[in-house]
Amino acid sequence: MDKFDTLQLFTRIVELGSFSQAADQLAIPRATASNAIKELESQLGCRLLERTTRHVRASQDGKAYYQRCVYILAELNDAEAALRPVVAKPRGILRIDLQGTHASQVVLPQLDEFHRRYPDIELIISSGDRLVDLVREGIDCVVRAGKLQDSSLVARHLADLPQIVCASPDYLAAFGVPEHPDDLEHHQCVNFFSTTGGLNYPFEFIIDNERRAFSPKGWVTVNEAENYVICALRGCGLVQLPRYHVEQTLAEGRLVEVMSDWQSPAIAVSALYTQNRQLSPRVRVFIDWLKEIYSARFPAAG
Repeated sequence: MDKFDTLQLFTRIVELGSFSQAADQLAIPRATASNAIKELESQLGCRLLERTTRHVRASQDGKAYYQRCVYILAELNDAEAALRPVVAKPRGILRIDLQGTHASQVVLPQLDEFHRRYPDIELIISSGDRLVDLVREGIDCVVRAGKLQDSSLVARHLADLPQIVCASPDYLAAFGVPEHPDDLEHHQCVNFFSTTGGLNYPFEFIIDNERRAFSPKGWVTVNEAENYVICALRGCGLVQLPRYHVEQTLAEGRLVEVMSDWQSPAIAVSALYTQNRQLSPRVRVFIDWLKEIYSARFPAAG
């Protein structure tokens, strides 16, 4: 391995805490990775990594060396991007993580267009509502909606998604139609909680130019967007969510919008990436493409 590849390997081992995971991500044999680090430590005359049967972590010298490596690799990537046509035609593996509904309803339906534009980028896509660890899991970029919890990540705003409150016809027939946010105290809602925060999200409305929160009673709580909609369809209570997620069910009459005279605040959606790495050309073009498709899908607020 050349010095550049060895430095990349070393930083991935530190970030992942594993020789085998780093080797897998870089598509090299485990033995090659081990020998390269041994040679690097021999050249430097110090131990960079402390190995146990379960984990690998940087030594004190290794921590200092890691910080310099991150900076050097970022500078090299930036220099190469400036000198090669890679910005216009980026290549390589891009690992992204999308929330489920954003994957199925916004991004994936247009993914073939991204491939036609950038045929040399290989995408590895994971999906879910949990908050991933970008560094440890080797994710280049995530798309998330709502309030951003991790201030260590860099955020690129993509759009503001209009929200509504709705329920099934059966629920409204049984409990009545709320006309004012204060009516929610007499209603049931489907609660939604974050796996990171643990607290249920309240219903929110803009009243007299101020955001006010309401917490209706509810007997079921979920943490996944599709399950949230299924519970609403089964008459479990009111839900507040982005309109795009339920456009089809609203058109079919399986859900009914209520309290349309009271504005629900829009929910922001952002692309996030780590700030300790230079934004690579392939990440940059992917986020630019995301901005295009979100702005087209949500033109009023995008």
